[in-house]
Amino acid sequence: MNLKEILKQNPLVLAPMAGVTDKTFRGIVKDHNCGLLYTEMISTKGLIYGSDRTEDMIDIDMSQHPISVQLFGNDPSEFEKVVEFTQKKGADFIDINMGCPALKIVKNWEGAALMKDFKKAESIMRAVVRNSSIPVTVKIRKGWDEENIVATEFAQMAEATGVQGIAIHGRTREQFYSGKADWDIIKLIKSTIKIPVIGNGDLFEPEDVKEMLDYTKCDGVMIGRGAMGNPWLFSRSYNLLKFKEIIEPPTGRERIKAAIDHLYAHVEYKGEYQGIRQMRKHIAWYLKGLPNAANIRDLINTLETVAEINKTLTQYSENI
Repeated sequence: MNLKEILKQNPLVLAPMAGVTDKTFRGIVKDHNCGLLYTEMISTKGLIYGSDRTEDMIDIDMSQHPISVQLFGNDPSEFEKVVEFTQKKGADFIDINMGCPALKIVKNWEGAALMKDFKKAESIMRAVVRNSSIPVTVKIRKGWDEENIVATEFAQMAEATGVQGIAIHGRTREQFYSGKADWDIIKLIKSTIKIPVIGNGDLFEPEDVKEMLDYTKCDGVMIGRGAMGNPWLFSRSYNLLKFKEIIEPPTGRERIKAAIDHLYAHVEYKGEYQGIRQMRKHIAWYLKGLPNAANIRDLINTLETVAEINKTLTQYSENI
């Protein structure tokens, strides 16, 4: 697949988020006009050692294309070994995570830590590109900290390895998700390299999406935290970009109904016990900002059956 053409048709991209962008959530976002989906980030070691949980994370539905499988690790040889498996699972793209700020990731010299080791990062990218028959992309950050803003040089190096696209989050690793994302670094990288650039950071409203595209001239926008409990951000953004119309956000009752539908879909996929536990955070996101949401969330976290949660949410919907 051609990344540039995909983004030209629809520049809206779902960010890879651990514990969030599973098969069920991807399906919902796809229905809301997301142009390119990403899996959760997946450990190369987990795939090599045959972890069932890791392999389950690459469960791709036929309707969920185009889709990128994001891999993380720190060993070029391990990346080489999992490329073929990833392709066989149905990936349209392989993305290499070099931007995750989580301590448990960077302490192993994975994720954003690789931006401190150009040589290792380059060898990983070359290994994946060399062994892949599908396009390879990379996700990075602005740099490690404010004294090490290396994204531009890193992007140029990545382009030289044969990587066919770059997603850039406009924060350093040190910032995690605090402060304001620097869209100027996205704009600079877009003007510096020829391959597609996807901007990421502080996209919570359709107007943010349009503003990033207009300001940075990037090819696509990657929506992460703004989509949690809010898949409408994709459909509303798509409508603004395509038809120049602003759709009103969903009502409280519409959000609750979506939470119930999401719950049933995920329980069908994962079973009641596991599905309910994985859905608790999603339900909390759907309810965020609604009256008495904290108390309803706390109650739902004690419930053990779909029927109980459905009853609680339905009654709550009738009273808001």
